[in-house]
Amino acid sequence: MTVVRRELGQLMRLALPIVFTQLSQMGMGVADTIMAGRASATDLAGIALGGNLFWPLLLLLTGVLMALTPSVAQLHGARRETETGEVVRQALWVALVGGSLFALFIRNTEPVFRFIDVDARAIPIAAAYLQALSWGVLPMLGYFALRYLCEGMSWTLPAMLVALAGLLLKIPLNLLFVYGGFGVPAMGGVGCGYATAIVMFFEFTAMLLVVGFSRMRYSGLFSRFSWPDFREIWRLFKLGAPIGASIFLEIGMFSVTTLMIGRLGVEAVAAHQIAGNLGGLTFMVPLALGMAASIRVGYNVGASDLDTARRSGKAAISVAGACGVAAAIALFFGRTFLAGLYTKDPAVHALAAQLLMFVAFYQLVDDSQATCLGVLRGYKDTRTPMLVAFLAYWCLGFPAGLCLGFGAFGLPNLGVYGFWCGLTAGLSVAAAAMLLRFRWLSRRPNRILKLAGQ
Repeated sequence: MTVVRRELGQLMRLALPIVFTQLSQMGMGVADTIMAGRASATDLAGIALGGNLFWPLLLLLTGVLMALTPSVAQLHGARRETETGEVVRQALWVALVGGSLFALFIRNTEPVFRFIDVDARAIPIAAAYLQALSWGVLPMLGYFALRYLCEGMSWTLPAMLVALAGLLLKIPLNLLFVYGGFGVPAMGGVGCGYATAIVMFFEFTAMLLVVGFSRMRYSGLFSRFSWPDFREIWRLFKLGAPIGASIFLEIGMFSVTTLMIGRLGVEAVAAHQIAGNLGGLTFMVPLALGMAASIRVGYNVGASDLDTARRSGKAAISVAGACGVAAAIALFFGRTFLAGLYTKDPAVHALAAQLLMFVAFYQLVDDSQATCLGVLRGYKDTRTPMLVAFLAYWCLGFPAGLCLGFGAFGLPNLGVYGFWCGLTAGLSVAAAAMLLRFRWLSRRPNRILKLAGQ
């Protein structure tokens, strides 16, 4: 019991700063949603459509960088910290090349929205919002790489402080660019994109200073220059691409669902965005627990302490389950008040409050699967979760939502409610499969050591 308490204490010491880091980053999205929503429902729909194209694709790319956390954590556990700098340098090459191509793509997305046939009123705002965001892509990826280095070395406080500072900067920038002032014209939802780009430049610069002038300098990141090492890049890609794909498959299900709901009108998109935004806010806690568990599991695997690694995973999943119950209760009973914080439109408010009942229900399953996914990453087990995500989200969740949302195959036409039924079904199946995978893997030392490359 003493060992369990000690490991739970270590987990929470890592997780609490990550919770505030994630909440700060999510807070930027909340600020965008509230301020754009108060500008107009069309502005809110525009940034919703733009964001639901931007974030899944960015996270697909960021998945390769997320391989840094278990890689650095296992090197840290094995007392090989001086090797971490080279791993990060190679990840930065991935960020530079991949980020440049991605920025070029999102500057030319208007034809994509017209092809999908979303509400034409929101297309100009969505396209201009993405063009503004494109300026922040490279610093955003650089920030993530440096953050994952610190977190992999079990130091989660810097990212929290930088993210909190970024949020404090984001709010006045949003006010300036969305509503105008001091000679700056009011840009509505598009202004949120420019504010985010500026914040990402700030956060990247701050993390450069942290890594360059703290104990992180022992990683040797800035000790020399490295040209691309395609063997190391390939190792990162093999580990990170399934991570990115898993995130893309889940977030992509939500995003494509939003694009489909875009065919139901601005009000439906706005209400869906509010429900998704609040769901994403509560999701930050289990996501942070998963990140902390990835660090602890990776560290213990690197130190060849597999029993403690298993205890770390079980503790994280248990805490996430408890948080899910608390979030579900808060969302269900506070749904009317919470929806009212986002919009003054009576139709949007009523619909968003009803959708929050779905969000409350899926907290009970989504929190556990999100944390369990982080645990599996600590073991460097990324391919099976990717397959689970594909089957649960794209072979069950999205098709079910599509059929119920539009009333295909003789099923009732439930509109936006049907899409949320599909989302909930996909998340439930994914949660059950991830938990079974952890239970199976954590009892097989040979498989764990093989994944770790030992």
